[in-house]
Amino acid sequence: MITGKFPNLRLRRTRKYNWSRRLIQENNLSCNDLVYPIFLIEGKNKKQPVKSMPGVYKYTVDQLGVVINNIIKHKIPMVALFPSTPNNKKDKFGKEALNENNLVCRAIRFIKKRFKNNIGVMSDVALDPYTTHGHDGILKKNYVTNDETIEILIKQSLLQAQMGCDVIAPSDMMDGRVGKIRKFLDKNKYHDVQILSYAAKYASNFYGPFRDAVGSKKSLKSDKKNYQMDFSNSHEALREVALDIKEGADMVMIKPGLPYLDIIQKIKENFKIPVLAYQVSGEYSLIKSGIKNKLINENAIIESLICFKRAGASAIVSYFALDVAKKIKF
Repeated sequence: MITGKFPNLRLRRTRKYNWSRRLIQENNLSCNDLVYPIFLIEGKNKKQPVKSMPGVYKYTVDQLGVVINNIIKHKIPMVALFPSTPNNKKDKFGKEALNENNLVCRAIRFIKKRFKNNIGVMSDVALDPYTTHGHDGILKKNYVTNDETIEILIKQSLLQAQMGCDVIAPSDMMDGRVGKIRKFLDKNKYHDVQILSYAAKYASNFYGPFRDAVGSKKSLKSDKKNYQMDFSNSHEALREVALDIKEGADMVMIKPGLPYLDIIQKIKENFKIPVLAYQVSGEYSLIKSGIKNKLINENAIIESLICFKRAGASAIVSYFALDVAKKIKF
């Protein structure tokens, strides 16, 4: 016999049917929320698997037509380009970053010539893909110098803008670089080129597969803790974002993603600026491994991306982007 009072308000009522669950859904995911990262390699007619990231590939520039066509077909608004620079083109100063015929520059020209403004192009501004030591800037006495690095980054930013890049994305975490880049772009009449600042980029343990993909993992000397953020800190992220907004950032990136949902939420609530989250390579590989070993099912991918939206992310950079876009179809 059932005794006792039942509540007048039963929250489960709205969960009973699929239609009612959809009706009251607070957050949803669309193709418009996705950014697809693309790794680039030298050569011709190559599609090379990334061993540490099953299902992810590196492409030669001449293969980008097929890839971008597929991305546009599935309504993803933007791609992010990352080069795997050959070792013989690296040096301690990252000079290849300023070569107008480097992988990124050639890829930007290729995409913009063929696809115009049907797809946005975001390119990374940092020196780690180009340096023999694997750091994001100029290394002196095992310390990455701030101001000397910025002098190269502003030239790298202008070069990418000249190639046709839509969104410049400094990921280096040097102090003051957003303001310097904005001023330099404006001085050279690139007023409409956007800046997506990696404003809160943490010295995380989740970057390993990415560094393997771009070829900086083996060459990286020491760690990046003297310029990337301490993962113990959250208030510091607010200060970093406030500075970058003041310097002219149009959007900000939080990296990594899932372990930093609290940071995404704080940034969104405090600044009301477009916030992007990066579901980084380590997160991707862990989820893929769980699916492969049948510890979780593929619905965990969608769940992970919805988590970003729930926290306040405007968009998500994810290696799952194309697979997800094919499923959701809107």
